[in-house]
Amino acid sequence: MSSSLQQLTTLNQRFFLYARKSTDVEDKQVLSIEAQLAELREFAKKESINIVEEFIEKQSAKIPGRPVFNNMLARLEKGQAQGIISWHPDRLARNSVDGGKVIYLIDTGKISALKFNTFWFEPTPQGKFMLNIAFGQSKYYVDSLSENTKRGLRQKVRRGEMPGVAPTGYINDSRNKTISLDKRVAPVIIQAFEMYSQGNKRIIDIINFLSTNKITNRKGKALHYDRVKNILKNPFYYGHFKYNGEIFEGRHEAIISKKLFDTVQTVLHTRNHQWQDAKVERVVKPYLGLLKCGECGMMITAENKVKHYKNGTSQEFKYYRCTRKSKVHKCFQPFAREENIDEQISQLIKKHSLKSDWAKTMFKRLDTEEKGISQSVKTVLALKENEVKTINIKLQFLLDSYLDQTIDKESYLTKKEELTSKKKTIEEQIQETKTNQGSWLGPMREWITEAKNASKVAASTDLEAKRTLAVKIFGSDLTLEDKKVRGIGQNVWSALCAAPTARELERDTGIKPVYSDWQPDALSLC
Repeated sequence: MSSSLQQLTTLNQRFFLYARKSTDVEDKQVLSIEAQLAELREFAKKESINIVEEFIEKQSAKIPGRPVFNNMLARLEKGQAQGIISWHPDRLARNSVDGGKVIYLIDTGKISALKFNTFWFEPTPQGKFMLNIAFGQSKYYVDSLSENTKRGLRQKVRRGEMPGVAPTGYINDSRNKTISLDKRVAPVIIQAFEMYSQGNKRIIDIINFLSTNKITNRKGKALHYDRVKNILKNPFYYGHFKYNGEIFEGRHEAIISKKLFDTVQTVLHTRNHQWQDAKVERVVKPYLGLLKCGECGMMITAENKVKHYKNGTSQEFKYYRCTRKSKVHKCFQPFAREENIDEQISQLIKKHSLKSDWAKTMFKRLDTEEKGISQSVKTVLALKENEVKTINIKLQFLLDSYLDQTIDKESYLTKKEELTSKKKTIEEQIQETKTNQGSWLGPMREWITEAKNASKVAASTDLEAKRTLAVKIFGSDLTLEDKKVRGIGQNVWSALCAAPTARELERDTGIKPVYSDWQPDALSLC
């Protein structure tokens, strides 16, 4: 066919122009929409191609479902045009479904011509074969690129670098493709963790605190409740991160300690049902969440009752009772007045108070301990470093077991998270001990002071202070049964209740903890 005849045939046909550009990785080297349009219009003018409409789309072609592309094919089926002009076949399809649709429309005569700047095509068996190969090459490129990208991400994760958007308090450094500290926001996030760890703040209080410090969403509104809760649960802040459900040790700078993170998780767990609406007035029930039912083991809840008198006055009372949520035991425990519970908790706290002369003796022994602490610290460090080595061996064995398919993925991820968390805790203890060899002495002195003042707290009317101290003394072991509060002090507090003399509070080797996580509630003085 002569050149003039080809041009005449093309001129009698109607063409749709299709230009596409996405933000995906595979499109980085592709011409922009404006550049494609300019080249295609110039090409159409040169080849005398009759363009009746232009279709522009900014979406990936890796998967089917492009609305503009599908609309164009539907109009081709209706005969509104006979051909398509595009920059390259990969602009039309990068998946087998869309490529198959184009070839099918050619087979059925709905498309009689395809024109490309960089690819020659005629609607012949050989032409369709070559077009099919072009579509196949485009799909192969996308699949290979996807696999290479995943491989690169896995390697990045193994190096301790978290892919994706940096959490609040950090920023994505585009220069070296790492995550670095946001010097303005990070200190505020640290304060948020410290505030919530005290146990007297709600999530809504943290939201308001962040908003006050101009940490909001993109629209300038307060962060959503779930987003703030996820911040408080994110291990990234103490140096680890999760990727595809698996925990990894990160190379980024941690802004809080693992100890603080664990404290926050404990508060989140114990305060699972938080008030989310700051406008709702909260009725203070100080002993809520502190007691369990002695009969069925369920938690004790509280409610307010108002008694109205004939003279027109009224009085409000607080009652505590079993939630009766047990499905295997029908509980018949009676209600108990808050005044009665307060009196009993005060008596229990008094039994675990430290006498002034005992406190004086213990302070003297602490001064002696401080002088000869160096040798014991070396022993503790050696033990802790051996624990880290043991955990590393376990982690390697766990990975080998997973690769050998002797354990399933869920068990592997769960156990790995447990071991890496424990390892981080021990590493922090080692670092803390190296930088402050007498780190246990400060908390110990604080505990002695707190125990000495316990009787004053018990005699006061500050119910929140009593609740805080009761948690430290009894943990979650306080029970309420037949209107009687019962509980045994934990760890060192039990020694205060049991020891009749000051001498029984001391060992021949001193009062340094036999083993501890460097926390007052883990000390053993017996």
